[in-house]
Amino acid sequence: MTKLSKPPKSLLRQTGKALVDFSMINEGDRVLLGLSGGKDSLALLHILRHFQRHAPIRFELGAVTVDPMADSFDPSALIPYMQQLGVDYHYCKEPIVELAEKHLDNRSFCSFCARMKRGIIYGAARKHGYNVIALAQHLDDLAESFLMSAFHGGKLNTMKANYVVNEGDLRVIRPLVYVRERQTVDFSHVAQLPIISENCPACFAAPTQREHMKQLLAQEEKQNPTLFKSLQTAMLPLMKLDNQQRL
Repeated sequence: MTKLSKPPKSLLRQTGKALVDFSMINEGDRVLLGLSGGKDSLALLHILRHFQRHAPIRFELGAVTVDPMADSFDPSALIPYMQQLGVDYHYCKEPIVELAEKHLDNRSFCSFCARMKRGIIYGAARKHGYNVIALAQHLDDLAESFLMSAFHGGKLNTMKANYVVNEGDLRVIRPLVYVRERQTVDFSHVAQLPIISENCPACFAAPTQREHMKQLLAQEEKQNPTLFKSLQTAMLPLMKLDNQQRL
């Protein structure tokens, strides 16, 4: 059986604080992780497995991967890896790319794909009796969403740390909201996690708004090393706010 990689103390401390601050996991919860095979979701897998073994509360953990059946993205290597880890695992194949190419142009491709994946993950959770869905967006993702919402939507908004879906039967949590992207990069490299590269032609054909925000934040951080600490403080009420726009 593949050995679990213990995350560094900094990752465990920041994730543990988020779990407590936002009351993300409760006794008896059944948590389903959205596992894309990227560095962030793989890092979160090992973090949650660590807390499952060492936290004072008991919860179950499973994972789900959505295979959009794209030529440039094949996450099937995760199947034997998850079997070796002994994690309850659900692999869902859906021709999302084919459906998008038939019905959409590239401008709406990413949002269509995201909605489809989210629906498949929700469906898997309901089918297999999970009540909590864990997603691996980190502080950098939240900061980028915050700027995109302000710059292009005229609103102060970002991703929520913990919320209930409209149907009322599932909660969505983001345990990495205090974690920087560079931390998951470092951990995935040191632990030699089996990262699956995603190279969707629709996403990478042209620079996206999110990539522009990432570069903007990187440039500003060079001048202001405490930038993300300030952004975390500024976004904290928005992470908690449970309104209808749940990114």
